[in-house]
Amino acid sequence: MAGESESFAVEKTDQEWRAVLSREQFRILRQKGTEAPGSGEYDKSFGSGTYNCAACDFPLYKSTTKFKSGCGWPAFYEGIPGAIKRNEDSSFGMVRTEIVCSNCGGHLGHVFKGEGYSTPTDERHCVNSVSLKLEKEKEESK
Repeated sequence: MAGESESFAVEKTDQEWRAVLSREQFRILRQKGTEAPGSGEYDKSFGSGTYNCAACDFPLYKSTTKFKSGCGWPAFYEGIPGAIKRNEDSSFGMVRTEIVCSNCGGHLGHVFKGEGYSTPTDERHCVNSVSLKLEKEKEESK
């Protein structure tokens, strides 16, 4: 996850995380894995609500910030203020910006800037679907 010395509000041992996450969730959220492009349930889904961390249920993104990027993963142009931490990731021989849940340190994906999307921030938060859980908006009672 984030730097080994960082602490988060929700901290668990690997054994405790394995007890509450699926094998795929553990691989991605706790071991910084990546799901195959186009395979995630939220890649082409645009339901209304809040996208929470699949590990700790912390609110990360509002559905109004999700956009169609065609990259094969859910794309958002910004997170909920304070919900996302950014870390330098120099794996695979390149420097990228990793994004993690600020509440539990779970790996979400990476953020890219300056790609020319017509979004307010010119950023693309490329997030693994398995790292997310959509909390749908409740219909207002009449």
